[in-house]
Amino acid sequence: MSIAKRVQQWATFARTWHIYDCTWQNPFESAALVKTHLMGLHKPIYHPMIFKRSLWTTHLQTRQARQPTQLLPVYSVRLHQRNMGRLGTVDPSSYSQPELITTEHTQLNWQVDFAATKLRGSVVHKFNVLSSNLEKILLDVRDIDVKNATLLAGGTEMPINYFISEPVPDIGQKLTLELPSGTAKGSLNVRIDYETASNASALQWLNPTQTLGKKHPYMFSQCQAIHARSVMPCQDTPAVKFTYDATVEHPAELTTLMSALIDKKESGKTHFKQQVPIPAYLVAIAIGKLVSRPLGENSNVWAEEDIVDACAEEFSETSTMLKTASDLCGPYVWKQYDLLVMPPSFPFGGMENPCLTFVTPTLLAGDKSLANVVAHEIAHSWTGNLVTNKNFEHFWLNEGFTVFVESKIVGRMQGAKELDFRMLSNLTELQECLRTQLSDTPELTKLVVDLSNCGPDDAFSSVPYIKGSTFLRYLEDLLGGPSVFEPFLRDYLKKFAYKSIETQDFKNALYDYFKDTDKKDKLSVVNWDLWLTCEGMPPIIPKFDESLSNVSKELATLWSKQTVDELAKNSTIQQNISIHQLIDFLGKLIENKDIVELNERKIELLESTYNLKQSKNAEVRFRLNRLIIRARLIKRLDEIIEFANGNFRMKFCRPIYRDLGNWPEAKPEAVRNFLSVKDQMMAVCSHTIEKDLGLK
Repeated sequence: MSIAKRVQQWATFARTWHIYDCTWQNPFESAALVKTHLMGLHKPIYHPMIFKRSLWTTHLQTRQARQPTQLLPVYSVRLHQRNMGRLGTVDPSSYSQPELITTEHTQLNWQVDFAATKLRGSVVHKFNVLSSNLEKILLDVRDIDVKNATLLAGGTEMPINYFISEPVPDIGQKLTLELPSGTAKGSLNVRIDYETASNASALQWLNPTQTLGKKHPYMFSQCQAIHARSVMPCQDTPAVKFTYDATVEHPAELTTLMSALIDKKESGKTHFKQQVPIPAYLVAIAIGKLVSRPLGENSNVWAEEDIVDACAEEFSETSTMLKTASDLCGPYVWKQYDLLVMPPSFPFGGMENPCLTFVTPTLLAGDKSLANVVAHEIAHSWTGNLVTNKNFEHFWLNEGFTVFVESKIVGRMQGAKELDFRMLSNLTELQECLRTQLSDTPELTKLVVDLSNCGPDDAFSSVPYIKGSTFLRYLEDLLGGPSVFEPFLRDYLKKFAYKSIETQDFKNALYDYFKDTDKKDKLSVVNWDLWLTCEGMPPIIPKFDESLSNVSKELATLWSKQTVDELAKNSTIQQNISIHQLIDFLGKLIENKDIVELNERKIELLESTYNLKQSKNAEVRFRLNRLIIRARLIKRLDEIIEFANGNFRMKFCRPIYRDLGNWPEAKPEAVRNFLSVKDQMMAVCSHTIEKDLGLK
């Protein structure tokens, strides 16, 4: 039997019984390299040439009676458990080492098993080795069942040893692939055969009854921030970007879509290509009974048939938004821009998967009033997807820039007053976030956060979005306005296209761009520490046009200070306002600490004055339900629960559950309901709500 075959057999045996060979490259050597090959595992290590399963007990019973020279060494090592710490030098949330090795291309081969709720197959990574004599490759996994790991070279296959560390809660595990000694710099291909867990954190499996059509199952993914590791072993860090191909075998009657272009379709099999490098969190898949409608020359909307026409109407301005964004940011490199309207369990407003943006059905208001989320996701095609934060401590480089560009798209389409109104409304949302979600973790209100002992999901908030975009607006105003700052924005996006960066890279680019201009001295007044590392609201609020915002502010003041009888006689509350002013007014009213006579009569007057009961706008209904909770109207608890169960978008369900958790009379029912629907939520959603309710 060859050494390679013997090693392969031993590796399989060792993985089954949690025994790890420390010198697999030459099984006849002693275990002198324990320290090198231990990899921080909390497992005993034994030498393969001594132990067979049937001999373990005998050996352990007799080892004390034998002379040390009669046996090869036996090492049993236990490491003390520690706090998470920084898993890597580049990314605190990833074990991978992009400073030593980086993924260039990935080939996925998946078979979709709806019955077992698993993906089965393999991934082939083409790596670029940056360090001489690299001994191991570290990848991120989460509940992945690895079957084999194989080195591919020159048409030959060589099995390689691998082992998986103990899990870090809510983060995942380290997959170690040991390399032959003398591994050189350059290209290296590795295939890993595996299957996902039935409850992989990135995947949501819906049975037919959970879909609109009620006849076919549905599956979709959500890999951001660090859940790609649950669907494939990978360098799950935004510091690494790679192209990918995929072949997906699926039920023939269903349509499969990915964050890539369709290369070829066969019955029950679809092939994809993504030729623009992306981080792992942008790998996405959705499978269901889906149909499409055109939105423009290179844009379609996909959904279940029952709602696809309504979706096409709601998002009819997509092509205009895409052109406006291209005028602002430069050429669109992704070729196709499609939308997929997701099932209600999708946890975000949108997800900027390249070529295929996922959007929540809560955007279907019937009047296009919430379609600005599409402008946000389109903006990500440059800010986030093309220029990417190197790790999620610098998440504001993705989201702050995207909100900034989104506001400019809105401004060009609807006017400068509307742009400023949206940014002021965002500040109201940020205030609420700091008061509630982040009240116990003020360190997460910094623009650049420390994720050494905190996962990206736990740090997720509106801070990088709103505080980040406010900082950019401050810089724009300081340097002379859009005519000065927008050319810099295009230069910045061109300079860092296809790259992953940190805040210092942005700062350097800003100073470099303006160093030979009359704007150079203006940058000297920017207090970077104040903006980046101080807690709380933005230290400076730019001068916005407040004409639209003042209307909602005045209404919030009236409704908080006047009694029901006084309001009924006040004609001011009858004035015509836009849907966005209504949303902003309700948000500001929630933020008022004292609301006079917040009771059933005031809620009913509010509903009748603004026709709230008939509203299809999820943002309006969300704020109304929060006011009902604030008024402690226990007899309306059922409709609050119905809203919470109607969608699992975290923007809505997390504050609703937090508010119910702070209402002693309603909390038991809120907890009972959450536990009954928890399994219908994606992991990122249920995990955070469990913490909000004090269950975790």
